[in-house]
Order: sequence, then C-alpha cells, then structure tokens
Amino acid sequence: MEALGLDHVDLTVSDLRRSTSFYELVLGALGFSRIEHPTYTAWSNGRMNIGLRQATSAHSAVAVDRFRPGLHHLALRAKDRSDVDEFHRLLVGRGLPVLDPPSEYPEYGPSYYAVFFADPDGMKLELVHFPWGYWRRVQTQGHDIRPRYEPRR
Repeated sequence: MEALGLDHVDLTVSDLRRSTSFYELVLGALGFSRIEHPTYTAWSNGRMNIGLRQATSAHSAVAVDRFRPGLHHLALRAKDRSDVDEFHRLLVGRGLPVLDPPSEYPEYGPSYYAVFFADPDGMKLELVHFPWGYWRRVQTQGHDIRPRYEPRR
C-alpha cells in the first residue's frame, strides 16, 4: 500500500465569506481554480484541493493556536524561488499579513526559501521553494543530515 501524495485539505474558518475572498485571491494567484460544490467551498490545481468549511457558532470565536493539536500550518510548494518573491509582492500590495518575508531558512534544509503569511483567522500559511532533489535523497537514504535548530514559532 502507498499514499501517492496529498489529495485535499479542508480548513475550518470563522467567517466563510471573508475567508473565501482571501483564498480566492491567494489560491487564484497560485494557479488554483474554484470548484463548484453544493456543500463546501473549494479550489483545485489539478493535483490537490483546498476546501473551506464554516466553523460552528460555538467555535467561531476561538483563536487559532498552532501549538495545540491540529493543523500547525499549511505549506504550498512553489516551482521557482522567484515565485516566492512575486507572491510576497502580491501579499504586500494587497495589505495581507506577512509573518516572515521571503528568506532562506537553513534550519529547514539547504536552499529552503519561503514566505510565511496568515489567513483572516490567523492560520499560518507558507509558500516555499525547496529543491526536490534534497528530499529525494532523504527519502532514498533514509535520514536527514540537516543540522537541527530551535524551531521558529
């Protein structure tokens, strides 16, 4: 048995209308198209789907806490480093919250280049360019030779 990759991720949001506008802009810029579905809001790029679901009223006011059980953050892979920079310019131009600007993050691997940003609920998102060859070697050799640093929060 083998999992071939990520098929879909559904995110629960406090305000579906507000989050739909945000994700329409962000995911549209990253090549995703809106999928029509009767029970949820979703986008696809032909390789994976990202969906949104409205939180129940009892949970709508609960702040996102990346360090409790659940989703820590969602990272999407960019084809080129320049895509990370271009995407950062889009975020800044639209006044969207950038948590960490484009930079190399050697603690995550050699040539790991990413921008971190937040959705309207404060969920941490990332666009990363990380040369696939590194992970292919890790998977083939069975170990990761990266030096370990204290993780960023």
